[in-house]
Amino acid sequence: MVPLLVHLSAISNPQVYLSNKLGHRHQYITLTSPFSVRAVAGESTMAANSIRVAAAQMTSINDLASNLATCSRLVKEATSAGAKLLCFPEAFSFVGAEDGDSVKIAEPLDGPIMRQYCSLARESSIWLSLGGFQERGSDEEHLCNTHVIIDDAGKIRSTYQKIHLFDVDVPGGRVYKESRFTEAGKDIVAIDSPFGRLGLTVCYDLRFPELYQQLRFQHGAQILLVPSSFTKVTGEAHWEILLRARAIETQCYVIAAAQAGKHNDKRESYGDTLIIDPWGTIIGRLPDRLSTGIAIADIDFSLINSVREKMPIAKQRKSNDLWRPASL
Repeated sequence: MVPLLVHLSAISNPQVYLSNKLGHRHQYITLTSPFSVRAVAGESTMAANSIRVAAAQMTSINDLASNLATCSRLVKEATSAGAKLLCFPEAFSFVGAEDGDSVKIAEPLDGPIMRQYCSLARESSIWLSLGGFQERGSDEEHLCNTHVIIDDAGKIRSTYQKIHLFDVDVPGGRVYKESRFTEAGKDIVAIDSPFGRLGLTVCYDLRFPELYQQLRFQHGAQILLVPSSFTKVTGEAHWEILLRARAIETQCYVIAAAQAGKHNDKRESYGDTLIIDPWGTIIGRLPDRLSTGIAIADIDFSLINSVREKMPIAKQRKSNDLWRPASL
């Protein structure tokens, strides 16, 4: 066995993944206090080829200042744990109590709300993935559900507007019609970063695997970001299995920051923030699906390469023109 060098900073109960790089055996550790794990005669390849990331779980409400305070606290936890990227869930800054509330508070990306989060990133020297910001739309009745990437200097590096809108009659739940007040995006977005090439998505996009196929095979993504506010019913049924499927079929890391619990009398989110490796293994998870906190994991670039080399699906994929209807 080749031992692995991993340093674990002060974090609150995340699961940490240690991988034997030859056998790909996996071990989960739930941390209850700060400590370090070091191989006696190991190698430092993992440390040299990896970077620490975090995913936040929270219960946003219809109070911008309160949500900002929660995000600021989670940023401090992430930086204390050594994370260089913190991913927030969809609607991190605001969840309305009534339909249409989000449209009323929507702002352009250079407005005061986003400027506060840019300052937070700059002051903490951390990259932020802000999933599902209420960006002002083309008219007063619509917004864009926008995923914003901010670098550690507080600059907006990239944005993605949610393509697939949640127009669904949830079994046993309420009817959602996101398109009533949201404009659908049209562009697939991937961006280079110190954490590899990031593929940007939002929540309901998760059910459309062709988007993730495009991000991996046409846009070169290594990490797929899926900030979400899944309903309790759909989350219990499909959340984990869909995330693991996207990781396996693209051979990418998946970081899925989730809203959790009851936001108000009308809306409840499933929770279960996850970080998943390219083999489909969950390497970061909050023990409590309803808690506010962060999950921590290390992105191992050598693992991405290893999985892709040993199962070369990028080379073996067939072009779309081969998939023709069979004659009857």
